[in-house]
Formats: sequence, C-alpha cells, structure tokens
Amino acid sequence: MAAARGALRWVLAAAAALAAALALDNGLARTPPMGWLHWERFLCGTDCAADPRRCVSEWLFVEMADVMVAEGWRDAGYEFVCIDDCWMAPTRDERGRLQADPKRFPSGIRRLADYVHSKGLKLGIYSDVGNKTCAGFPGSYNHYDLDAQTFASWGVDLLKFDGCNSGTLELLAEGYRRMSLALNKTGRSIVYSCEWPFYLRPLQQPNYTEIKQYCNHWRNFFDVYDSWSSIKSILDWTALHQDSIVKIAGPGGWNDPDMLVIGNFGLSWDQAVTQMAMWAIMAAPLFMSNDLRRISPEAKWLLQNKETIAINQDPLGKQGYQITKAFTTRSASTGTLNLQPNVTNNHHSITKR
Repeated sequence: MAAARGALRWVLAAAAALAAALALDNGLARTPPMGWLHWERFLCGTDCAADPRRCVSEWLFVEMADVMVAEGWRDAGYEFVCIDDCWMAPTRDERGRLQADPKRFPSGIRRLADYVHSKGLKLGIYSDVGNKTCAGFPGSYNHYDLDAQTFASWGVDLLKFDGCNSGTLELLAEGYRRMSLALNKTGRSIVYSCEWPFYLRPLQQPNYTEIKQYCNHWRNFFDVYDSWSSIKSILDWTALHQDSIVKIAGPGGWNDPDMLVIGNFGLSWDQAVTQMAMWAIMAAPLFMSNDLRRISPEAKWLLQNKETIAINQDPLGKQGYQITKAFTTRSASTGTLNLQPNVTNNHHSITKR
C-alpha cells in the first residue's frame, strides 16, 4: 500500500511538472512586451455621451491603433493595443460567455481585433481571476477554459489577468495556473500578464520560480499613478526587493512595474526621463497609458527614443539592479546591466541624479 501511495504521488508530481512546463514554454515575450494600455489615463470611463473622447469604447481603441501606425509608435516597437477593465457588459450571454458592452463596443471584440490586426498591431484584453473584476464586471472564476476559448476565438493576443475578488490565496493561485493552461490549450499565442505576486505579498512571499512557469510578466506593487511620488515608490520598492525579483526575470518572464505615464500631466521633464530610463534598465514591459492623440513632441521623442528602447529590448534579457546609493544633497542611484554586444558594449552603467 505504501508503495502504491508513493507511486501515485510520483505520478501526480510528474503531471504537475509537465503542466508547469507546458505553461512556461509558450515561446512569447522573449523581450519585454511593448504597447499601449488604457487604464491609468482613461480609467473606467463609460459615459460616452458626456465625454466621448475619454470613454472606454471601440472608437478609443480604433483611434489609438490609427495613431500608433501614423505617428511611428508601431515602428518604434509598441505593438499591443490593450483594453483594461470596464469593457464588458454587466452579465455574460445566454451561453455563459463574456460579452462586450453592446453600446460602447457595437461591432464586438472580434471585429475590433480584426481592425487592430489589419494595422499590423496586436490586441490585448482584460479579465480577473475572481468572480468580479476590480470594477465589478463579470470575472473568470469557474469559467477559465470558456473565457480562454472566447478570447482565442476573438483573435486576442494578450490577456491582462487581475486578482480582485478571488477569495482565498489558494483560489488565487489555482485561478492563475488554470488560466495559463487554458490559454495554452487554445493553440493561439496569447501573452499572459499576471498580478499574482501583488495579491500574494500582503500575506505570503511569492514563489517567483512557480509564477514564471505560468506567466509572461507579473505585477509586484501597487498601480502607478500620474505623479512622481508614485514612480519613486515603485523604484524604491524594486530596489528594496531586488535580491528576490531581479534574478528571475529574463526572456519569457518579466517583472512589471506598471505603465509608463509619460505624456500626461503629473511628471516634470526630468521625472519623465527618469521613468523611461529606469523602466528600460529594469527590462520592464513598456506599456504607455496616455492620450497618443494629444501627446507633446517632447514626450513622443522620449517614448520613441531608439537607444533607450534598445536597452530595454536587449535579447539577453538581464534586469538591471541598484549597486550604490549615495546620500548627498542630491541623491544618486546607479543601475548596472549586461547587454548583448550588438546593442552596445558588454557592460553599461547609468547614473540617475
């Protein structure tokens, strides 16, 4: 009997290891993904009559796709146009599937994806591991396979999977694992963006080795806001925890410090330069959240800077880390990272003042 139990444990462990390996190797995000995401700038705007230019609707994403092609964003490497929370109808359809709000997305997500693809871009979408999204729309709990199949049938290329309303830590982890496997089973290449470690951290130290087995990039800290205090808090947190997070990042799996807010209202020029430089050094996914229809020439130049993007997109995929912090009248921190020779020299050091 003991031998049988031991054999059963071995079989279960082997099955789990096989599942993890399948989830890990989806061949995607070999360099940090780049694109545009609506959340920080547009939040949950749903009143298209009162404020059509800020409304989360298909027209917003069509216009952003048009601008990304016309103004050189796609050619600079920004390839994803991503929908965040608040795109859904309040209920699922009669077959239990998620559906877009019919007034704000009258053509449906499939048609929107087709349009985005026709521009040489990719479409991202949002859901949640719990029974409700953070804004109160239907979540994916108990619908992981169905939702993955729905996203694949629509032609979605990236899923941002939030962690609100998940119940217990066990259900949170189970949901993130199950959605990863469900996405892979569809046969469509879908980048998987997780918030798993952020929701674990108040109560439990994340197992980053496991998280990388299931996710292409993952959030560790609070949402970014359009302010220097928010940027600085993210940088401080990253430096404080770098010993546990830097070593796990690399091709196929990245630490995600959240969106670039350059081109909005809250950062000075020096602060905007700092965010761009530090996100590049950290090998972070570069997802802008701004209004590309109204962005300044200076912000556009910074976000499209070829040399900075080359550091971020270095195929070696090494995340930079803080090696010194000098406290003077002007504090300075230095990051170091290794680069492939075809990008620049083998060792690169950038000092932020």
